[in-house]
Amino acid sequence: MDKIVVLDFGSQYSHLICRRIREANVYCELLPYDTPAKVIREMNPKGIIFSGGPASVYAKGAPKPDKKLFEMGKPILGICYGHQVLVNNFGGSVRRQASREYGRAGLKIDDNSDLFKDLGTGINCWMSHGDAAEKLPEGFQVLAHTDNSSSAAIGNREKKFYGIQFHPEVVHTERGVQLLKNFAQEISGAKPEWDMQSFIETTVKEVREKVGKDHVLAAVSGGIDSTTVAALLNKAIGKQLSCVFINHGLLRQDEEKEVVKLFKDHLGINLIYVDAEKRFLARLKGVSDPEKKRKIIGDQFAKEFVTVAKKHGPFQWLAQGTLYPDVIESGVSKGPAAVIKTHHNVGGLPKWLKLKIIEPLRYLYKDEVRKVAGLLGVPDELLKRHPFPGPGLAVRVIGVLTPDKIRIAKQASKIVEDELKAAGFYDKVWQAYAAVGDDRAVGVLGDERVYGHVVMVRVVESIDAMTADWTRLPYDLLEKISNRITNEVDGATWVTYAVSSKPPATIEPQ
Repeated sequence: MDKIVVLDFGSQYSHLICRRIREANVYCELLPYDTPAKVIREMNPKGIIFSGGPASVYAKGAPKPDKKLFEMGKPILGICYGHQVLVNNFGGSVRRQASREYGRAGLKIDDNSDLFKDLGTGINCWMSHGDAAEKLPEGFQVLAHTDNSSSAAIGNREKKFYGIQFHPEVVHTERGVQLLKNFAQEISGAKPEWDMQSFIETTVKEVREKVGKDHVLAAVSGGIDSTTVAALLNKAIGKQLSCVFINHGLLRQDEEKEVVKLFKDHLGINLIYVDAEKRFLARLKGVSDPEKKRKIIGDQFAKEFVTVAKKHGPFQWLAQGTLYPDVIESGVSKGPAAVIKTHHNVGGLPKWLKLKIIEPLRYLYKDEVRKVAGLLGVPDELLKRHPFPGPGLAVRVIGVLTPDKIRIAKQASKIVEDELKAAGFYDKVWQAYAAVGDDRAVGVLGDERVYGHVVMVRVVESIDAMTADWTRLPYDLLEKISNRITNEVDGATWVTYAVSSKPPATIEPQ
């Protein structure tokens, strides 16, 4: 399959470039900026994209790609910092600008014959830079400009090297996906072969070859990721698959009953149910640090898997619903991302776990998983459920886990979801829940003074969980949610609404 490689120079938007290329039905993968040319040559991509980044190309120690990349004969597109890399590498000059460009800018297109094909004479684009090309390298010409940047887009058609000072991958840039599609398909010649039906066919074949006659144990939570893994593996290996649902005591209200019923009635997959609530909560007692919680939960999950394997096995493989965002946030991706938080199914599993890991969704984004699930016949009841973290309420109960705080988070979250459904908002948002910590505030219930917990309600909109924006719910809906929580959830006296987007915040509080 044809592919495009994105080299990550540290931009917060690097993963979005991959997403946009995939929207154009071309497979795309993210790699560190310093990946050797030899490795990339073996991957044989149709084209290479340099992402943006926070550095200045002329600064000491600035990140630079392997120079041999420029000798491979592959088309290259440099975005923002990547644009400056091209200018600097071929003898041009980059300087700090007196008038920096941040935010929306009008781009005037001077040449729309290839990179800007079908984009007309101008678009609004998103700028984020303080440096700009002062002198163009030999062989490059200006393709577009703005009022503050005379060379906002440049190109060397002979070598098929292009540089743009703006970010086509963000939604603020008009027709940005079309520009990336032009580079991937028109300039690089990549065939649009990446779609979820072909992914299913390829993955089924790969799983059969990898697993052979072995048996696989799939950990499922009732969420869309693990459910899709189960459906995909069921299609690939049938009776060689067994699914296990481990109740760690930190689930949504009545979730354990719903999951067992859904798997049995809708998917026809046998489910091993394990009630491990007491064991998980005993190990988490007194632990407040969120990373320690995640590590403990990952470790205990592994212990439970081993016990299940001994009782119902033998199994040689453990399947998980790990996604690309999980890999990136856990700092074990192929890009140079910092560790945001350890996902229990990525960085939390211990080395002593003797089962081999299979993660068929590891390089998919959430919206792609939903498409796969739909094609596999996963019912809407599961398909439209909001994401739920593997560690469950452990990341929504801030501080030490207590029975009261777990109960409050569980009951309040149910109220949030129910009211969103009643108001027609549930299917319009990405995720909604209530969290609780140790903050307390005085309330008055009846004629009595009550010193209870502050409950935080969080509702966000997103496409792939890599970025998210808080949802502007109507005030009357927020009022109804607040009133129900304080009236119906014992121990809750105040309700707050989180209005932080991702970034800088994360979707879950821990």
